[in-house]
Order: sequence, then structure tokens, then C-alpha cells
Amino acid sequence: MAMDFSSIPIIDISPLLAKSDDPKMADDPAVLDVVTQLDKACTQAGFFYVKGHGIPDTLLKGVRDITRRFFELPYEEKAKIKMTPATGFRGYEKIGENITQGAPDMHEAIDCYREVTKGMYGDLGKVMEGYNHWPQNPPKFRVLMEEYISLCKDLAKKIMRGIALALGGSPYEFEGDRAGDPFWVMRIIGYPGLSSVNDIGCGAHTDYGLLTLLNQDDGINALQVKNLSGEWISAPPVPGTFVCNIGDMLKIYSNGLYESTLHRVINNSSKYRVSVVYFYETNFDTVVEPLDTYKTRTKGDKKFERAVYGEHLVKKVLTNFVEE
Repeated sequence: MAMDFSSIPIIDISPLLAKSDDPKMADDPAVLDVVTQLDKACTQAGFFYVKGHGIPDTLLKGVRDITRRFFELPYEEKAKIKMTPATGFRGYEKIGENITQGAPDMHEAIDCYREVTKGMYGDLGKVMEGYNHWPQNPPKFRVLMEEYISLCKDLAKKIMRGIALALGGSPYEFEGDRAGDPFWVMRIIGYPGLSSVNDIGCGAHTDYGLLTLLNQDDGINALQVKNLSGEWISAPPVPGTFVCNIGDMLKIYSNGLYESTLHRVINNSSKYRVSVVYFYETNFDTVVEPLDTYKTRTKGDKKFERAVYGEHLVKKVLTNFVEE
């Protein structure tokens, strides 16, 4: 579980990525060094930065820049892709519409999910049926974001191979029936500068799935992570990196070895802050339960009841949005 960490580690994952498609990757000393660092970070903090991830800085900045241009548009333009239950909870939500622990969050966002066609997951997926509603303005918004989603999906899959090794399993524990056909979520978020009304950009929460990749504005310190003593530890931007954290489903898979740590966003800057957050998940209808590896068994009996990811997601979605 999360410990009394005072900072978030930075991990160079390039050796892992170089061998990520090699079935014998676990024999490589450089890979094992990355795996050791991932294990320590997931055990102690549940958060870590990654560098050497291979996604160009120009693209990281490009998705933030085009996001900012969208949020600068008049409300009437942004509302053309307004999120409602009828859209499968995809689209734009204005400031205060997203709810965390019953309180409105001071951010606006575009919420995106993997497309769910009618009947794809039966009754389980009915709430999430729909396709993403991309703005026509700024131009090329959809093209850029879909390229970014594809790269994030591939990157997250490779990081999860390292985490699978860290948990004492094969590199492919999180493929096949567990996450071989992964669901994904992306939130494109804008946080206004400091306000006297409410400074909580996003209230304290954990993430739902396996692994989160956060691309945040440089130069604005807003993300905070809670350690075991209840202190909020800053996760300031490190240019060229992603902030990664593990979600509720990975906590279950690890039998509690890894923590889905509480975090929040408070933008005390006068500047508008943009973040683009990609969530890599299990298969939508996967039944999640602790892995059976020598490491997860060290925690004794299975500590968690089985969970179905899609049920967990739908429950969260239905309590996170207030319709006008």
C-alpha cells in the first residue's frame, strides 16, 4: 500500500520498451532494472513519472495546445458536442458539471471512451453505448487525438508488461482474457486559474482501471498525491514525461501489493491549466481477481472480492455527472 513517500520517482523505461516484444525480455538485466523500479514505485506510491517513452514531445505539446484552443472557444461552440446520457456520456461538460464525492469540480472537459456499439456488451455496456463526439473546431482535433490515443494504448500495454513481471508473472498476464482487448477512457481537461469560489479543480479520487498516463502543462504545479500519513505530495510537471498511476483494477490484481492512491488537482496558479489523461483499462467485461503469482500469494489469502470492470466504470460514471 502507499507509504510515506515524499516525492514521485522518475523511471527511464526505454530499456523495457526496447525489449517489450521479446518473449525473453525477463532475462535482460536492463529490463529487470526497470521492472525493479516499477515494483518499488507501485508498492510505495502508486505513482511514477516515465521518460524514454518514445512519444515525441511535439505531440505531447500539440495535444495540449489544440486542447487549449478548444477551451478558448465560446460556450455555444463547445456545447455543440455537449455530453449527455444519450451520447453514452461522451462529449463536452462545462465547469462544475463533473462531480467528485458530491462536490462540483472546477474544470471543463471532453470525455472520450472506446466506441461501444449497440449490444456489444449486452446490458452491462448499455449505458456506455455510443461513439466519440469530436469538435469540428479547431481543425484536425480528431486526427491528432486519435493518433495520440493509439500511441498511448501501445505505450501503456508495454508498461503493463513490465508491471506483470514486477508482480512475479509472465509479461503477458494483462493480455488475453484480462486486457487483450482493452477498454480505454480519455479525459481532455481544462482548469481555470485560481478562483475565490472553489480552488478544487478535481476532488480526491482514485482511478478505475489499470494504468493512467497523464500529459500535463509544463510550469503549473497542481497535481497532488496523498501519502500514508495523509500529507498531500506535489507531482509537479517534468517536461517530456508522463505521470503514471495505477488504478483500482490493478490494486485487485496485485492483491493489495499495489495501491490505487488518492490524488486531487488544485490549480493555485493564475494560469489556465490543461491536462490530457489517458486511462488504459482491462477488457470491459473482464472479471477481475488477484493474480496467482508467488508475489501476490505473499499477501496471504485473496483480500478482494471479484469485480467486473464494466460494472465498476458504469457505477462511477453514473455518479460523476450532473445533467442540467
